[in-house]
Amino acid sequence: MHASTPDNACLALPLRQADKLTWHQPSVDRLQREHMNQHKSFVLWFTGLSGAGKSTLSHYIERVLHKRGYRTYVLDGDNVRHGLCSDLGFSIEDRHENIRRVSEVCKLFLDAGNIVLTAFISPLQEDREKAKQCIGTQDFIEIYCNADIVVCEERDPKGLYKQARARLIGNFTGISSPYEAPINPELVINTADWPLAECAEVVLDYLESSGRLITAQKSCLNTR
Repeated sequence: MHASTPDNACLALPLRQADKLTWHQPSVDRLQREHMNQHKSFVLWFTGLSGAGKSTLSHYIERVLHKRGYRTYVLDGDNVRHGLCSDLGFSIEDRHENIRRVSEVCKLFLDAGNIVLTAFISPLQEDREKAKQCIGTQDFIEIYCNADIVVCEERDPKGLYKQARARLIGNFTGISSPYEAPINPELVINTADWPLAECAEVVLDYLESSGRLITAQKSCLNTR
């Protein structure tokens, strides 16, 4: 008899395919990895328009955490599309699949005991909600990088808005494809008005005040 897959699996497999698979329980679990890493694992999910500062902020925070001894990894939207999601375009269907894959990768990093920082436009509320359900509500911290599209167009570090306005790029978020702002994110960062260091400090203060940066060892001891 095959073991069943976890209840929070992100995508149900067809019955005939699932019958051929066995879920192997790990010999080392997440709590043990967190204990060795000396910190909890969680996901910082940065969302916002192109040019809102998601990548800049996530990499900045990662450097700060790394210097403090935390195990971290940034999943950047552009980088992921060079490999894992290189077969996907920007249709609604492909955007759904892009975020689904990223969510699964986040789960693996969580299980490894790492802090994951993601930098994806992830424009649709539906996809972000599915990501939260896949990753786990307690481990998913949604951070809205709030910058008006006018500011993002002025920055336009990749020249994408100009191409989108010239109709050289289709399905571009904010121009020819919608962006749905988060309804109830854990944090809203005004990246258009605040200096980078101040934006990072808001996130770090939240992590400290919410107990996210308490070491796994102390957490384990407190639960015994």
